[in-house]
Amino acid sequence: MTRADKTLEDMRANPRDWRIATLEAVAAAHGANVRKPGGSHVVFEHPALAEALTVPARRPIKPVYVRRFVQWIDTLRGDDEQA
Repeated sequence: MTRADKTLEDMRANPRDWRIATLEAVAAAHGANVRKPGGSHVVFEHPALAEALTVPARRPIKPVYVRRFVQWIDTLRGDDEQA
């Protein structure tokens, strides 16, 4: 299990108190592109997925955004049945 996988499991277990840098690291480990368009949001994209995920970069990140991020990564990995 890689560090990114362990972090993803930790996010799944407790979606509170995560930093945007951690989400960026997990996304990069899974081959996603991280785009910061200059505003207060970060956009996660991947060529294999039609849908991009936008997350506000404020601290702390609300649990609803962490859950969406985990689901987005699961979809990217093909683990839809876990969501």
